[in-house]
Amino acid sequence: MDILKTLTTINACHGPSGDESGVADAIEALARPYADDIRRDVMGNLIVHKKGNGPRIMFAAHMDSIGFIVSFVEEDGKLRFGRLGGLDPYACIYTPVRFKNGVKGVIAADDEADEKKLTLNDLYIDIGAKSREDAEKQVKLGDTAVYDAPALLLGERISSPYLDNRICCVALLMALEEMKGTKNDVYFVFTVQEELGLRGAGPATYGIDPQYGIAVDITVGDEKKVGNCKLGDGAAIKVMDRSVICHPQMVKKLEVLAKEKHIPATLDVLRAGGTDAGAIYSSRGGVCTGGVSVPCRYTHSPVEMVEKKDVEATADLIQAFAEADLD
Repeated sequence: MDILKTLTTINACHGPSGDESGVADAIEALARPYADDIRRDVMGNLIVHKKGNGPRIMFAAHMDSIGFIVSFVEEDGKLRFGRLGGLDPYACIYTPVRFKNGVKGVIAADDEADEKKLTLNDLYIDIGAKSREDAEKQVKLGDTAVYDAPALLLGERISSPYLDNRICCVALLMALEEMKGTKNDVYFVFTVQEELGLRGAGPATYGIDPQYGIAVDITVGDEKKVGNCKLGDGAAIKVMDRSVICHPQMVKKLEVLAKEKHIPATLDVLRAGGTDAGAIYSSRGGVCTGGVSVPCRYTHSPVEMVEKKDVEATADLIQAFAEADLD
């Protein structure tokens, strides 16, 4: 599977938190040749099933992204917006965006805004409208927008918006494509609304009732004040983040598999952020939960960056756990 091509296909879809159906459609089309069954639950989580009689394993990668939601239209046509997930004003400013209906705009700041103390309240979306009436012919209150930036191949690295977490959706698809058969009962779940508080993973986990759960997400790379991972280190085996302390059994099993399969890997101790693991581990009577992540720079910006070999290592480790003897 071509990583950049698959990522570009998924990123072309509109998929901020709460409106992920377009992304789900694209992923379903890519997964269907390798799945025994595909369905969506009430929340909109896409559940791809590879049937087996062994232990139930659930891999979860969220398919939603951060985004913008129109909250007010000013007389001069400027669009004020609210946040869908963790927007940073300094990452947003002077960035192109696009709406679901194809309307495009740019993020700009009020003339009187203090650039040293910038907040989202100082920003607006300019779609080129000359008045409120003109703007409301193009968008309406509650419409959502996402970054409108390309995915670029920079040597052996990829820069793109929404690598959090579309790159891990790609990794799940790569593992699904390469699976050679397993007795385990494996569920690849592409979850919704992670950026709004891990809202999709909990109901999906409750419905599947897995014995083992692994959240697949990005982790902070090359930022030693937050975490230890670096781009090029391979798959990051999560020990902890703010949402979860992973089960020691899962950390050990992933470490052993990485060593046995010669998969580049490192441990991931993250002091900020969370993943779907936080919702998975406490479902029902509890789930034996771990995490595998791709180190990523510039998170929640339009130019996030990962290394291709880390994505490949993550996919390989997912496949190895899916096919492992867990009895």
